[in-house]
Amino acid sequence: MEKRWAELTPEEKREQRFKRWLEAPGVKFVSPEARRSYQERVTRLIKVIKLEEPDRVPCLLPAGFFPAYYAGGTLHKVMYNYKELRRAWRKFRQDFDTDTSMGPGLVWPGKVFDRIDYKLMKWPGHGLSLESRSYQYIEGEYMKADEYDALINDPTDFWLRTMMPRIVGALEPFRHLSPFTPMSGIPIGFIAPFGRSDVQKALKALVDAGKELARWRVAVAEATQEELEAGYPPFGGSMSGAPFDMIGDFLRGTQGIILDMYRQPGKLLEALEKITPMAIELAVAGADAALSPIVVMPLHKGDDTFMSQKQFETFYWPTLRKVMIGMIDEGLVPMPFAEGLYNHRLETIKDMPRGAVIWWFERSDMTRAKEVLGDTACIAGNVPTSLLCTGTPQEVKEYCRKLIEVCGKGGGYILAGASSAEQATAENLRAMMEAVKEYGVYK
Repeated sequence: MEKRWAELTPEEKREQRFKRWLEAPGVKFVSPEARRSYQERVTRLIKVIKLEEPDRVPCLLPAGFFPAYYAGGTLHKVMYNYKELRRAWRKFRQDFDTDTSMGPGLVWPGKVFDRIDYKLMKWPGHGLSLESRSYQYIEGEYMKADEYDALINDPTDFWLRTMMPRIVGALEPFRHLSPFTPMSGIPIGFIAPFGRSDVQKALKALVDAGKELARWRVAVAEATQEELEAGYPPFGGSMSGAPFDMIGDFLRGTQGIILDMYRQPGKLLEALEKITPMAIELAVAGADAALSPIVVMPLHKGDDTFMSQKQFETFYWPTLRKVMIGMIDEGLVPMPFAEGLYNHRLETIKDMPRGAVIWWFERSDMTRAKEVLGDTACIAGNVPTSLLCTGTPQEVKEYCRKLIEVCGKGGGYILAGASSAEQATAENLRAMMEAVKEYGVYK
């Protein structure tokens, strides 16, 4: 008898997810050649994750929002015009021979943000010029220093009745909602706030935003499906992050969480533990609905220059590790994007099962990363964005050649950008792909 999912080991679960990724059940490829190309690309990625030598080094092209500009548009245009969004990504896919799908899932829907009056971000046409090539997140102390108990005791209630009114203007009336409690057997108190005209207006804004979000999701899904059927596999199947960043980025802000490490470390640690299972559930739910088992994890505040090694080992790494292990136990492959420098963290972050993680580095010493992590984890990175924007194709190829020679030995390396490069030249992005095909072949 086949084992039930809960009875499988993490390795068996991962193999099941790899198998589904490779077979792509239900996908109608445009041709037999597209199916073969898809399976070659996925096989290459699976082998490199397992620290084996594939046919060649894979490449994650750091395109970001580049397709919008390559097609003659702007980020603002594709945020608000879903037809243009699909056209731009289709043109990019047709003109660039990539190793993975470059779907537009991170082009957020501007109309949705407009409808809810979202306050945590500026975007082109809303706080930024129409020509802006990126978003600008607005960090702040949205959760007060004395509100840890409210977060810890009931995160859902705290987020709904306290945080949402602060960061979503249209939902400011939600502060009038009654708390959810098992004592509400007779729901008079629960229902009462919905008689308020401002609460009703907030609910209508949510409904309108939900309808618009559905339209955006259809456009993104169709664009991604086109790439999949043409033979380009999805890479990131889900997203999550470090609990420390979740609190530092969205709740307390950088200054607030730094003060908390000194003034109320116990409460901070308790809150980190509280949201750790949520971070795991977020990743698993997203990956279960996707083909790829890889979970992208942008890490913002754990780099060498933000906190001491002792602070990293106290506040950052323990819950991040638990989140990653929780994903691994479900057969997923966490891919932390270590923003900044992780040169002093390498020995610490090595504490992971072999062949279960991809570490993507921005500015860390890749030679050192290969030495420390090469027998444990696949590593990726770190072609500088500045080089892709201002260098020549030959300079890009030479930089990639050196990375491949050092990091590609024995497998376990993915050539990738240091970050997304919206202002890169088309010639330089092509040079990255040429480099892996020329220098990254295993013989």
